[in-house]
Amino acid sequence: MYEEATEILFFCPRWGSAHIPWPVFARKVKEAGYDGVETDVPFDVQQREEMLQSLEDHKLLLIAQHWETTDPNFESHLDEYTGRIAYLASVRPLLINSQTGKDHFSFHENRLLLQSAHHIAKTMGVPVYHETHRGKFSFAAHTTKAFIGSDPALSLTFDVSHWCAVAESLLDDQEEAVAMAIDRTKHVHARVGHAQGAQVTDPRSGIYSAALEFHLACWDKIVALNRRKEEPMLTFTMEFGPAPYMVQDPFTQQPLADQWELNLFMKKLLSERYEKNALLV
Repeated sequence: MYEEATEILFFCPRWGSAHIPWPVFARKVKEAGYDGVETDVPFDVQQREEMLQSLEDHKLLLIAQHWETTDPNFESHLDEYTGRIAYLASVRPLLINSQTGKDHFSFHENRLLLQSAHHIAKTMGVPVYHETHRGKFSFAAHTTKAFIGSDPALSLTFDVSHWCAVAESLLDDQEEAVAMAIDRTKHVHARVGHAQGAQVTDPRSGIYSAALEFHLACWDKIVALNRRKEEPMLTFTMEFGPAPYMVQDPFTQQPLADQWELNLFMKKLLSERYEKNALLV
């Protein structure tokens, strides 16, 4: 059993709620018991200030999210990426979660992007964590393993749901790579994937019990490891998303579950699981 050292904070995604005005959304998030919001940051000054003011009014923390850089030309991509990460750091978020690079960039090119983020994090004093995500440098467990082995400064946002989809498995044959990623994890995206996709229809259904238990086992290890290291804080964002992540009825196009309810379910499950702030492993 570990000492009470690591504060666990829960964040709500803006993803799926961008149609709700910021003052209304921030109040809803606060009333639901979240500690903050994870979102991209608009360049429009008025929109940005409304967002920041709404978060401040409701005493909500900000995790700034980067996902927008998609240019296939590496040099252009690097310039845009560097500028965007620096911009996110300028609003002084708690941390930056970055979907970094491209799966088709070379190892060297993706390393240059990671080095750019490391430099910004060091000079601007805002940590940058890199999300395990399809289409990015970290699209699969085995490829991310190589980056971890070559970069002692690399810190991750752990979203293992993507790796399940890529590998068409619950990664029982890649335990070493998963363990290496867990050791570098500073932030978690709490969505449940399965062997055929990055999001189960509803984690409350028994047909997804094996997938849920796998994800919980990974998150338990992350919590235990951060407590063992006496890290002051570990953050979770509830990351069930809207359509097309959310399965829709093919004829009515209505979602088969409610995104807000699924994320509240995950928040309640994890907060109760870790509330005593001590875990036996």
